[in-house]
Amino acid sequence: MERKNKKILIVDDEDTLREGLQEYLALDGFDVDTAASAEDALKKGVGNYDLILLDVMMDGIGGFGLAEKLRENPDTDSIPIIFLTAKDSEEDMVAGLNLGADDYISKPFSIKNVIARIEAVLRRTRRQGKDNGVACDRRSLECTVDGKLVKMPRKEFEILSLLLDNPGKIFTREELLRIIWPDNVIVTDRSVDVHITRIRTKIAPYGGHLISRSGYGYGWKD
Repeated sequence: MERKNKKILIVDDEDTLREGLQEYLALDGFDVDTAASAEDALKKGVGNYDLILLDVMMDGIGGFGLAEKLRENPDTDSIPIIFLTAKDSEEDMVAGLNLGADDYISKPFSIKNVIARIEAVLRRTRRQGKDNGVACDRRSLECTVDGKLVKMPRKEFEILSLLLDNPGKIFTREELLRIIWPDNVIVTDRSVDVHITRIRTKIAPYGGHLISRSGYGYGWKD
């Protein structure tokens, strides 16, 4: 991979960690900038970066807040994000993925692991480009990703089909519950979140097209 033209932004409020990452990634051939906070990153402008390493636990807007802002802006919604965090619970990971993160690395980490994750995400992003390689055939009830069959349970298939059929529309959790679970079945908002997370995993590297709006719901963006 040609690294000298790959621009990376590190957003982390730990000075030693931020500066150390910058030094090692620069030595490895990347073009690296840093920001000490989400607010600092927004002031710098983030639209020209190929990837963002983003700490979750920061004062102010924080990592999740910055990720949400990036995903809501058409100029930055496709920039790959890798979260760096000392929190490694399943709920935190789900929250990060639901915001459209491309990967999630728990602290402490080795620089070799970070570089390997960066390269993997950049490879996926390069292959993905702007194409949408996800399709749901309602006749055969089959889902394919780049032409390859992906096994998907009925409810996951129905959710994905609905979102694909309505690109750009955000469905509330309540709407998804009413449409996908029309019978009198006790299903919670959390069930919707879990299904969305599973779908994102199965349709990689196109998970970033399945967008979320915090406190509202989900949609599909080409």
